[in-house]
Amino acid sequence: MDSQILTAALIKKNLLTKEAGEQVLKESAVSQKPVEDLLYMRRTIPEEKIAEVKSEITGIPYQKIDIKVLTDDLLALVPKETVQTYKVAPLSRTKDMLVVGMVDPQDSRAQDALRFIAKANRLNLGVYVITPSDLELVLRKYNPYKSEVEAAIRSLGMKPGEGLSPLQRPVALEESRGVAEEAPIIKLVASTFREAVERKASDIHVEPMRNRVRVRFRIDGDLEEAASFPIELQQPLVSRIKILSDLKIDETRIPQDGRFRTVIFGRDIDFRVATFPTPMGEKVALRVLDPSIGLKGIDNLGIVGKNADIIKEGIEKPFGMVLVTGPTGSGKTTTLYALLKILNQENVNIVSLEDPVEYFVEGINQSQVKPEIGYDFASGLRQILRQDPDIIMVGEIRDNETAGLAVNAALTGHIVLSTLHTNNAAGVIPRLIDMEVPPFLLPSALNLMMSQRLLGRLCQQCRQTEAASPEIQKIIKEEIAKLPEEVRLKLVYKEPYQIFHSPGCPACKNKGTSGRIAIFEIMRMTRELEKIIAEHPTEAAIIDEGARQGMITLRQDGILKALDGVVSMEEVLRETE
Repeated sequence: MDSQILTAALIKKNLLTKEAGEQVLKESAVSQKPVEDLLYMRRTIPEEKIAEVKSEITGIPYQKIDIKVLTDDLLALVPKETVQTYKVAPLSRTKDMLVVGMVDPQDSRAQDALRFIAKANRLNLGVYVITPSDLELVLRKYNPYKSEVEAAIRSLGMKPGEGLSPLQRPVALEESRGVAEEAPIIKLVASTFREAVERKASDIHVEPMRNRVRVRFRIDGDLEEAASFPIELQQPLVSRIKILSDLKIDETRIPQDGRFRTVIFGRDIDFRVATFPTPMGEKVALRVLDPSIGLKGIDNLGIVGKNADIIKEGIEKPFGMVLVTGPTGSGKTTTLYALLKILNQENVNIVSLEDPVEYFVEGINQSQVKPEIGYDFASGLRQILRQDPDIIMVGEIRDNETAGLAVNAALTGHIVLSTLHTNNAAGVIPRLIDMEVPPFLLPSALNLMMSQRLLGRLCQQCRQTEAASPEIQKIIKEEIAKLPEEVRLKLVYKEPYQIFHSPGCPACKNKGTSGRIAIFEIMRMTRELEKIIAEHPTEAAIIDEGARQGMITLRQDGILKALDGVVSMEEVLRETE
């Protein structure tokens, strides 16, 4: 599609600012990539919105793909190679009509290919606009994971005992061992990675057991077994992963760390690799870093309403700290990236210190600390200040020195984003004082203190309502009464309050949840809080100040999301005890 026409249409629809449109056109000219591809890659505009605009331009309707209707007979009409090459997909078939989806309905080569297929099958042709993500889902139907795994294992033709380490099989002094073909192992590893990305796994675990190799995916915070391979494949699998991540294949006695990037379903996916020696062989853990999942806007995280307004106001200040707190695995780094996404403009210099760099973000100067060579957060912060930064992101404030340097950076005209380990937003100030930051510096340095938790998002396909129990009714009523008046007046919930549960269905693989969402509490620096810091900065006094300024607590934010049917009320109450 013509980049100029698409950009103008997106600007007209207020999906793109004029400045952003001019910038993306410049980058398109330099990189020789269509504007559409650049927008999909950055995910600055939802794919569905782009597809709807393309639909208006071309006069071809946009269609969301229903994977459940894609039968094997339908897929057989359009070969996988055609789907990949021309970015087209079969959607449905009637007696005399083949309906297809096209990412670019103006692609003449794709049109010719589809006409040929329709003519060969004596069918008329119907066309819809589809998104790249839906095209990827169709491609997955051509590659069921289990059948790929079975085919790859069969093609190896290994005999029991081949490929085992000395600890896993008896030693035969005169045994002659052949070298297995590499291609099936390469295919096996690639299929596993594709399946993990398709299922939105955050981690892959390759674990040698006594009689098998277990592969597990961490999905929505829980580990699930995805595949089981013969134990003979343990060493070839680990060796292949080591080759990809540039690790020493012959070093199996000590842990190793590595990283590699590959393209899966048209997206750049990073894998962070860590090996770990066990008596059965090396275990491998891979963190899957998919930008389409990890890089989100604040509304996608669950920051809405008053909390969203507070954040936008806080990061618009010319300097000061924004600290995100919560337990390990609560999504703090994801929140930092969401804030950087807002701040990432052409007229500012953003420098980050991370351990490790989770996602590579265009326009941000990212650096990974290496404590083993003396390059830690503290020493890195000193160097960052020589890089003429406007905005500094520090992955985590772990020690007194880093805390002091970060506070001083905020006081000298920089926006500083970082994370801290505390249980709630009110714990930030006592924690910084405990890290020997002089209390009188905090009112000038701190802008926002945030705390968050991750909860399972209820599956919307099988969600059911029911009346809350008397005990839960009482809790809801008490927490709603404590909400700020401007929030309380906008609520539409009435007694008896209804809560939601998802029993499980095929769409959520009978889990009842699909993805995760965060709950938040956000506290601002105020004159009253400054007075508390100067006189008696206890957590209890700070919590009282939070109530005075109308802070929505973690529990209150969770209850509002539960009443909206986004999360389970029981999980909210359990996580915010």
